[in-house]
Amino acid sequence: MRALVTGAGGFVGGHLLAALRATSDIILHGTLRANADGSTDEKLSLPDVRAHVIDLTQEDAVTRLIAEVKPDRVFHLAGQAFVPYSFEHPWETFEINLHSQLNLLQAIHNQKLDTRILVIGSAEMYGVVRPDQLPITELAPLMPTSPYSVSKVAQDMLALQYHLSYNLYTVRVRPFNHIGPGQSRQFAVSSFASQIAAIEVAGAEPIVRVGDLSAERDLTDVRDIVRAYTMLLEEGEPGGVYNVCSGVAHSMQAILDRLIALSAQPIEVRIDPDRLRPVEIPRLVGDYSRLHARTGWQPQIDLDRTLRDVLADWRTRLAAPQTNHI
Repeated sequence: MRALVTGAGGFVGGHLLAALRATSDIILHGTLRANADGSTDEKLSLPDVRAHVIDLTQEDAVTRLIAEVKPDRVFHLAGQAFVPYSFEHPWETFEINLHSQLNLLQAIHNQKLDTRILVIGSAEMYGVVRPDQLPITELAPLMPTSPYSVSKVAQDMLALQYHLSYNLYTVRVRPFNHIGPGQSRQFAVSSFASQIAAIEVAGAEPIVRVGDLSAERDLTDVRDIVRAYTMLLEEGEPGGVYNVCSGVAHSMQAILDRLIALSAQPIEVRIDPDRLRPVEIPRLVGDYSRLHARTGWQPQIDLDRTLRDVLADWRTRLAAPQTNHI
């Protein structure tokens, strides 16, 4: 079986490649984001993955990629995933997220391949949900509150349209917040951990700067997330949509407190206005019963282990000066 992972050099991509490598009889291909000169700043986590440096917004390049690989499975992870950046660069976010996916779907359709395609949405698509609507099921209305979440709604609907119009085997997932080792410090939990590790390892000022700590999020370990992805592409209903989440909400304050408790350093917490979003969703918690009923999946890695692993990862990264600390 040939599997293509777009965005293979990213946080989730590395964990997904590791999960797929555990599958026997699989040939792995991964895309890396191309710079303007054709180079890339990304790396693959596994040496035996066949790398393709590509700009997925270029239709001809995607057509050639699909013709070369002829994938049996496509895990479409590539995209612009940082919500604050989408407010500053909305068109770029739409271009990357929607155009790339359109090129992939169209190439697979034009080449008449029997490919299964996993399309990644986001819990951000649900937006601000009333307390009586929690936990969120896949039937909840979509109320996007950022350019990023609008782009994800479009990706979700495009995948459904290609299934309905052309009978492509698309499976849509709406993951809630996922965390784990290797994540960029752009994201809240990784940002907390990186700042704590910098205090411990590099002697940084003993202050952790944060945004809104009252927000409550449904957090799942990325290793559980990618396990759900692999199961759904084998067992998910064609055209179906599935929440991937833990079903439990935690406040960012509680997460920060647990991370600080893992450090022996005295640490002060300060609110940084630059870390506040124009629109904040106060509480997101999902229902993964549809996923469980279809595949038997449920979270296996507890939150305390995940937080320990995230902090340990940042301690290791900051102790190695040659590492690119994103």
